[in-house]
Amino acid sequence: MRGTANRRPSIPYFPGYPLPAAIALLLGALYALLGPFRDEPHLLWLSGAVLAYLAVRLRGERAALRRLELGILRAREGLLEPTPVEPHAWTSVGHLIPEYNTTIATLRLMFQTVEECQGRFLNERNRSNTILQSLPGALLSLADDLRVTIANRQADALFGVRPGGLIDANLFELLDINERDRELLRDAFLYKHAIRNQEIALNVGGGKRFFSLNLAFYSDEENDMGGVLILQDITEYRQLMESVATREKLVAMGQLAAGVAHELNTPLGNILGYAQLLDRGAAEHPKLAGYARIIADETQRCSHVVQELLDYARKDKCSGETCDLNQLARELIETFINCRLKRYRIEIVLDLCPGLLIVEGGCGQLDIVLSNLLVNAIDALDKTPSPRIVVRTWMEDTYAAISIADNGPGVPLDIRNRLFDPFFSTKEVGQGSGLGLSISQAIVTKRGGFIAYDAAHGEGACFTVRIPAVDLERAKS
Repeated sequence: MRGTANRRPSIPYFPGYPLPAAIALLLGALYALLGPFRDEPHLLWLSGAVLAYLAVRLRGERAALRRLELGILRAREGLLEPTPVEPHAWTSVGHLIPEYNTTIATLRLMFQTVEECQGRFLNERNRSNTILQSLPGALLSLADDLRVTIANRQADALFGVRPGGLIDANLFELLDINERDRELLRDAFLYKHAIRNQEIALNVGGGKRFFSLNLAFYSDEENDMGGVLILQDITEYRQLMESVATREKLVAMGQLAAGVAHELNTPLGNILGYAQLLDRGAAEHPKLAGYARIIADETQRCSHVVQELLDYARKDKCSGETCDLNQLARELIETFINCRLKRYRIEIVLDLCPGLLIVEGGCGQLDIVLSNLLVNAIDALDKTPSPRIVVRTWMEDTYAAISIADNGPGVPLDIRNRLFDPFFSTKEVGQGSGLGLSISQAIVTKRGGFIAYDAAHGEGACFTVRIPAVDLERAKS
């Protein structure tokens, strides 16, 4: 069609009124002289001239119509070009060609404006899409019926679907949240209340993670209220804040220990001494001697707590010593096997990485850390059929890591955030001071590391210790 429209047929050239008038007069004269009515020259002359003029005019109008038709066909093909007015200006159709050209020019300007607007729209859409896709959080645009209309790639990754897989999904079917958070969202959508930085717990990927939720509403062209929901993963941030809070508690405990430990040691020593004297002097009174031994035992327990507080507050100096975690784990497990593991028939599994796993500092305090974790694991395996403890070591970036896992009942969810609080213990009264994990955390923290409870561990409980590793090649150089 485009090629056919561009091939313009030859059109007779009529240079205005003089030529058709002259042709008309010539044809009229010939008709008057040679026609069947030669005896009436005036009437025949006039009739011939009129007929000739009409024939020429009709041909000119037809040529103008053809030219206008070709212009319309080209416009239909998208070629908005003006049609030449000459040589058809003298025709009635030719008078319409300027109007046609004006219309074509207006349409061309309108199309140019539309193309510019379309280009701007596409640019803005691409820019907005780039911004949405580059957001650090998961974004969901929701219709009034809580169906997802837009989702960025972070949202697809969060919920583990292919790109576009969240479209038309129902929000409450998508979010695996507790009843409190569900009620919060339900009220927000019901009353169109915005939500700002609300922390919620979301079960994703088989585990619980914490998110900061933001929700805002807007009206679309149909006056329906839509919503935009953003989920920002703050699990690591929350753990960092808990770590900061724990360190603040450690500082407070250190200050407390420094202030009261020496004051307690003196009266405790006096109580212990008098209890021992009372025990020796009550040989003839067994009941009294039993009371004296209880006093002595409890006093020694208090002294042990005070000593732990002193160790808690003491600032270690850089000794330049290093420790091989693999060797420490072997020696510690050998000691426990000979002492407690055989007695309780606990299976021990060592999964140590090959080679050396060297960390800063001596092995003495790390022995305390691992001993505390092993003792807790042994206590947790009480009444557990086929008890088992797995000790594993590995390299993780710049950290040397060691984990101690058991197949016991695990740690209840509601107390996991208190595991490292000083004096917090799940054991019965008199069986634990509640300072083991706190002191272990303090020891590891001083070395630039940390202890964490592995919530992703399946059966039982698992604690992981990460300590900056020593680069032996760099140290040698």
